[in-house]
Amino acid sequence: MRTFFSKLSNPAEHQQLPLIYPLIIALLAGAVFSLALAPYHYWWIALLSPALLYATLSKRTPKQAFLIGWSYGIGLWFVGAFWLYTSIHVYGDTNALLSVLMIVIMALLMGLFTAIQTWLYRRFFPETPLTFAPLWVFFEWAKTWVFTGFPWLFAGYAFTERFLDSYAPLFGIFGVSFVVILLACALVEVLKKRIFWLIPSAILLLGAWGAAQLSFVTAKSEKPLSVSLIQGNIPQDLKWLTEYQIKTLEIYTRLTRTEWGRDIIVWPESSIPMFQTDIQPFLDAMKTQAEKTGSSWVTGIPYWDLPESQVQQHPMYYNSIMATGDAAEGLYKKQRLVPFGEYIPLSGLLSWVLPAMQNDPSMSGFSRGASEQKPLAIKQHHLGAAICYEVAYPNLTRRNASKSDFLVTVSNDAWFTGTAGPLQHLQMVQMRAKENGRWFIRATNTGVTAFIDHHGHIVKQAPMDQEFVLRGDLPAMQGQTLYTQLSDWPVLIFSLLLLVLGWIYRPRQVDVSFKSRR
Repeated sequence: MRTFFSKLSNPAEHQQLPLIYPLIIALLAGAVFSLALAPYHYWWIALLSPALLYATLSKRTPKQAFLIGWSYGIGLWFVGAFWLYTSIHVYGDTNALLSVLMIVIMALLMGLFTAIQTWLYRRFFPETPLTFAPLWVFFEWAKTWVFTGFPWLFAGYAFTERFLDSYAPLFGIFGVSFVVILLACALVEVLKKRIFWLIPSAILLLGAWGAAQLSFVTAKSEKPLSVSLIQGNIPQDLKWLTEYQIKTLEIYTRLTRTEWGRDIIVWPESSIPMFQTDIQPFLDAMKTQAEKTGSSWVTGIPYWDLPESQVQQHPMYYNSIMATGDAAEGLYKKQRLVPFGEYIPLSGLLSWVLPAMQNDPSMSGFSRGASEQKPLAIKQHHLGAAICYEVAYPNLTRRNASKSDFLVTVSNDAWFTGTAGPLQHLQMVQMRAKENGRWFIRATNTGVTAFIDHHGHIVKQAPMDQEFVLRGDLPAMQGQTLYTQLSDWPVLIFSLLLLVLGWIYRPRQVDVSFKSRR
């Protein structure tokens, strides 16, 4: 292993490998990265994969580094996000070849994040983990907002429920990723006989142990609320068919019949496959039943905002969560819509590509909810809400958690049945719970429905792809983690400081090498 890394990263001592070899190594390193995440959980790959990328970049020109980074990014996204194939091919009615081509295009575009990252690294900074890790963090952060964001496949998620996740309540997912990448690069340095890097590595590991001893939140003294999560298991290809709408309501109503009297009953995203304007008598009947039995009812529902539509002079539709019944009120409108999962970007131009999705109300026409919304009011508590893909955005969940006693997310991952997508999605919910010190209840159509505690541990989980009622208790929490209070700013500012220092004090040969190889 030492010889292998030495040949990759010490071309001064060995003849530099032809570019094709680091390109292949980087492609394979990116391709295997997703094995570090759910459902595989080979966490050590999250160290090995970026370590290989770091090693292949040694002494490479910026142009070569761009190609190596792009190769890594293509492997990362083609394999790591291949679960999109199911939504495009199976439910999008797109032929297999074109579906794979669309995944390739996505991987080429998303791979540019790593390509630009590695170009900047070799163009402006010295070769050290103290510049590579901050750049990695900045580009993970960029994936949460560039072109609305696709915040997936972060290094820190590999350590959900593992030793390094104790940094999450302090610095969030990007803090965990920073530590992971620094340790990965330090491994390369140690194998190159730069033993000094054992010291910062030991400090980071000891810091993880120390962080695990800290406690920012406590449970409130009152009795936990009894909660029932309803998993209807409605097939995606039937969910929005007009003739199946009443059947869907019958399934959820039947599963709920034994749960009246529980404090909270939660139906998943779009479990009501009609706008509230089309089904008001049903909603009134459910509200009456909930009030009579002392239950709060929370459900996902497409919401047509009539007053706002009159003001805007066009229909304003929202993917929403509604709370009603006993001591419950509120409406949350989804702020982040997922491309190729909930809507089709440039759907007018792409209608020929995904014909089956054009008639699906969940795929087009929804508006974004306001950035500042009140939490749902439930039994004298505040319930922060997130719909589906929104839990992938750390800062969005943080804002909702800062005003809440506990959190709820509803989802419909039937688009990705049989893939790693739903389990990776669940892993993100676990990290959001850990970051903010709040219990998360997750109700889904086909899975994974679960109760997740404030440490990010799964307390209860329903089996996937079957009708199920998951019962549990939900304690209200008080206090705020450091991350909830300060957001991503500490790790971003620290990363920027390292990059500024690296740029100022970079060895002169960085610039000389660049000029001589242009």
